Amino acid sequence: MVGVLAQQAGEKAKRLGLPEGTVQLTPCVPGMGEHWAKPSDLPFGPIYGVMGEKVVFVEIMVSQTDFAAGKSWTEVLRPLKGYAIDHVDMEFLPKGHEGYEVPHYDIHAYFVSHTDHTKYCP
Repeated sequence: MVGVLAQQAGEKAKRLGLPEGTVQLTPCVPGMGEHWAKPSDLPFGPIYGVMGEKVVFVEIMVSQTDFAAGKSWTEVLRPLKGYAIDHVDMEFLPKGHEGYEVPHYDIHAYFVSHTDHTKYCP
């Protein structure tokens, strides 16, 4: 059964145009949707948000240490082909969260309106 679920997830990632090796990390997170990423890209990202059969955001997570040190990143929140950024949400998490337990910023570039994504997974 696990192999079948992994195969289905791989097929969904391919249908959505996600990079090869991308897997589902979390089920539906309120206000965001499912989280998908390549394990080798974690914790920084990119992490992709999916709702149903649609990619709704791309995310990176920047540690407070890297941000304070003045580290730079280029071309990290690029939308997938065919998507355009609607808005960007940036949140500081002083204690981090499961999967990245250090103080950091979650930066989401959404391809849908704020009104739309806040209704996901109530």
